[in-house]
Amino acid sequence: MLLSPDALETLRGRLVVSCQAYPGEPMRDPRTTAQVAASAVIGGAAAVRVQGLADVQHTRAAVEVPVIGLWKDGHSGVFITPTLRHALAVANAGSHVVAIDGTRRERPDGLSLAQTVAGIHADSHALAMADCGSFQDAAAAVEAGADLIGTTLSGYSGERPKTPGPDLELLAEIAAAGFGVPLIAEGRIHTPAQARQALDAGAFAVVVGTAITHPATITGWFSDALK
Repeated sequence: MLLSPDALETLRGRLVVSCQAYPGEPMRDPRTTAQVAASAVIGGAAAVRVQGLADVQHTRAAVEVPVIGLWKDGHSGVFITPTLRHALAVANAGSHVVAIDGTRRERPDGLSLAQTVAGIHADSHALAMADCGSFQDAAAAVEAGADLIGTTLSGYSGERPKTPGPDLELLAEIAAAGFGVPLIAEGRIHTPAQARQALDAGAFAVVVGTAITHPATITGWFSDALK
């Protein structure tokens, strides 16, 4: 499951598609997730991001691109792969990269972000992606040893306002700091133009989820426009 530096480099300037469905939705099935992921790869996705252990397992069998896995446990606070136990389970399910909450908030198991990242590196072959909500989070995540940093939690952790589109200001600020690890743009990227803007702001790669893989939301956009 080891993702080599050369393989990670293939993501530069590319699209990563987040394939997730919410609990209770018709598409909330690991087999469906894998099919959506495979379809995204046909369309040009260089990697996919999926939530849940079974989803990771099914997706690994369905695609030949890197899989970024996570485990959401809860609905508020630190809930994206919140503990080392969650992270190792995601890695063991087959993820090349484990996405974890990369904020400076207290983690449920009491471990620091650095301890969590170190545990991932010591007990699996996966890389660690820190989902951050601010510049301060990103700097701390790099210091903690994260292999990738993302803007996933910008507007959700309480430090920055929720922008209607991607937080281009935060992207540019982190990119300008030159931390030396891949910066992944994620969050509220709804159009190809916004994806391009995120890349131009300094992102290494761009994650798009809802606008590609969540039919209920996409349908709602069109339905609302017609009212």
